[in-house]
Amino acid sequence: MVQYKVTVFTGDRLNSTTLNNVYIKLVGTDGESDRKWLMGLKGTSSFVIGAVSKFKVSCSTSLGKLVLIELDKQSLPLFPEDDWFCAKVEVKSPEGDIYIFPVYRWIADSKVHRFKDGKVFEDNHHLGRYSRQQEIQQREEDYRWDASAEGIPHSMKAQNPIFLPSEVQFSFTKTTEFVYTASTGLTELKLKGLDNRKEKWDNIDSINRVFCCKKTDISEYVQEHWKEDAFFGYQFLNGVNPILIQCCTTLPSNFPVTDDMVFPRSRCNLADEMKKGNIFLCDYKLLDGVKANTINGKKQYLMAPLVLLHKAPDNKLMPIAIQLKQTPSDDNPIFLPTDSEYDWLIAKIFVRSADFNHHQLNAHLLRTHLLAEVFAVSLLRNVPMVHPLYKLLKPHTRYTLQINFLARRLLISDTGNFTQFASSGGEGMFTILKRSVSSMTYSSLCITDDIAERGVEAVPNFYYRDDGLKVWDIIHRFVQGMLGYYYKSDSEVQQDSELQNIYDYNPNINPIFVCSPQSQHAAVNSGQYDYGGWMPNTPISLQLPPPTTKGTTSEATMLATFPDVNVTVQGMATVWLLSKQSSDFVPLGQYPEEHFIEEIPRKILKDFQMELEDLSLVIKARNKRLEVPYTYMDPAELENSVAI
Repeated sequence: MVQYKVTVFTGDRLNSTTLNNVYIKLVGTDGESDRKWLMGLKGTSSFVIGAVSKFKVSCSTSLGKLVLIELDKQSLPLFPEDDWFCAKVEVKSPEGDIYIFPVYRWIADSKVHRFKDGKVFEDNHHLGRYSRQQEIQQREEDYRWDASAEGIPHSMKAQNPIFLPSEVQFSFTKTTEFVYTASTGLTELKLKGLDNRKEKWDNIDSINRVFCCKKTDISEYVQEHWKEDAFFGYQFLNGVNPILIQCCTTLPSNFPVTDDMVFPRSRCNLADEMKKGNIFLCDYKLLDGVKANTINGKKQYLMAPLVLLHKAPDNKLMPIAIQLKQTPSDDNPIFLPTDSEYDWLIAKIFVRSADFNHHQLNAHLLRTHLLAEVFAVSLLRNVPMVHPLYKLLKPHTRYTLQINFLARRLLISDTGNFTQFASSGGEGMFTILKRSVSSMTYSSLCITDDIAERGVEAVPNFYYRDDGLKVWDIIHRFVQGMLGYYYKSDSEVQQDSELQNIYDYNPNINPIFVCSPQSQHAAVNSGQYDYGGWMPNTPISLQLPPPTTKGTTSEATMLATFPDVNVTVQGMATVWLLSKQSSDFVPLGQYPEEHFIEEIPRKILKDFQMELEDLSLVIKARNKRLEVPYTYMDPAELENSVAI
C-alpha cells in the first residue's frame, strides 16, 4: 500500500463552510484511487471557513503522475445541503512530488466536480473521460449566449442573478453593499422627497442646497468652476469621456468657422494654428437625429454638437466655437466666447449634456461593460481552468456578469433609471448603441493606437493619456512574459485550438486593459459623481431646445432648460451608485486566487505588481502638484474587473 497526503484549503469567504461529508478521488496517469471520505480528527470543523485540513488516501500501487482530482459532497441525514467554497487541494505523492489543484469554486450540489493539476498545460487528451472537452461541455451549458437586441453585443443568458453560476456571483459583502447603496441612494444623498417633484428649478441656489448634501473634493471644484472655459476644455482631456477629442487639421465641411469668428483682431489664424497642432475638435455626430426621450410628459432635447478648441499659449485648452447641430443653417448659429454670457453658457451646457449621453452609452456601457461581458462569457465557455489564458483573465471577469445583468435590469430596461430620466433613454439609446457598434474599430480599443490616430500625443496636461499609456505598457509586458513562458513559438499559439475559441469579436485586443476599471473602465466610470454630481456641469437631460438666434437667453432660460428636480436627483443617485466602490474591491494586479503555481509565472506576476506599485507612487506624487488630481488610473485605486 502507498499513501497520498491530501491537504484541503477551505476559502475565507463568508459562508464558505460546509457541514456536509466531502469525498475525493485521485486520478493519475497509471490509475485512480477509490472515492475517499475525507473524515479527519477535526470532524465537522474540517471544512469551516479558512480551515486547512490534512487527510491520507491509501492506494494499492502508485497512481503515476497525478493529473486530476474529483471532489463531491453529500449532505447528512439531519443537515441540509450547503454551499462550500474550496480554495485549493494539495497532494503529496509517495514519491515526494507536490501537486496543487486550484479550485476556487463554490460547490453547491452533490455532483462530482473535477479539477486538474495547476501545472498541467501539455496535451493530456489521453485521459479519456477526463479530457478537457467534458469541462468545456459543462461550461457551455452554464454560460449561454443571449441576444438582447439586434446590432448589440451578445450577453450572458440568465433570468435572475441567483441563476448565474455561483463562481461569478457577487460575494455576500458585495451584494449587501450594492443593494444598500441602490436602495438608499436618495436617502444617503439626503434627496428623499425630491424624487417626485416634477417641477423646474426656480434658482441656482436651490440646486446648490441639494448638491451640498454630498460632495467630493473634485465635485466641489466642479461646482465652483463649471462655467469657466478652461475647465470646460479640461474635461475633454481628464473628465469621464476622454476618448472623443482629436487634433483638427482640416475643418469639417459642416462646421463653417472663420478666422474672424475665433481670432478677431488677432495675428492668429485657423490655418496656421491647425498646422501647429493647436486646434482640436469634438464631434458628437453619433447623436445626430437621435429621437430624444419624453420625461414627465415633456419632450426632451439632445443635440449633436461640434466643438472647436484651441491650445492657448499657457497650454490651456480653450473652447473657441460651438455649433449645436450637425447641419449648418441660419437657425443653427455658431456660438462663440464673445457672445453674451448666457448664449455661450447655454451652448456649453448643451455640449455637456450631449457628452453625458455619448459617454454613458458609447464610452462606458458599450466599450467597457458590454465588451467585458463578451470576453468573460467567451473565456468561461471555451477555456479550461488549467489553461494559462484562463488563469490570466479569470480575475478580470470578477462580478462583471452580475453587474451587467443588474445594469440591464435597473438602468436600461423599460423601467430603468437611464431609460426614464436620460434624454437618450428608450428608443434613442438603442440607436446610439447600434451606431457605436457599427463604427467601433479595433484600434480605437487600444489606447496606444487610439491616441496616435486622434493626434493627441503632445497635448499638455492629458493625464488620461499619460497614465493610460504607462498602465498599458506595464500590462503588455506582463502578458507578454506570461504567454512567452507557456508558448515558445507562434506555431504553438496557432495550434492551440482552445485559444482560437476565446475571442468571438477580435483576438488581438488587450483584454485586461479593456475589461478592467484600472484602465479604460476606470477612466470612464470612477469620476462620474465627481463630474456629474453637480448637475449644471453634466445635465442628464435638457427640456428646452437650444436658442436659434443669439441674444435671446438669460439665467431664467438656463433654469428652464435644466432637467426637472426629480430628474436631477435621480441622475445624482445613479452616478453616486455607479461611482461607489465596494469594500471587497480587488486592485489591479492582485490575484487572490493562486492559479499560477509555477516559479517563473509567479515571479513575472510579482514583477508586474511591483511595476504597478511604482507607477502608483509616481501618479500620487504628481497629483500633489495638481489643482485637480487625476486619480482614475492610479493602480492602487483601480479595480481588477468591471465590477460596478
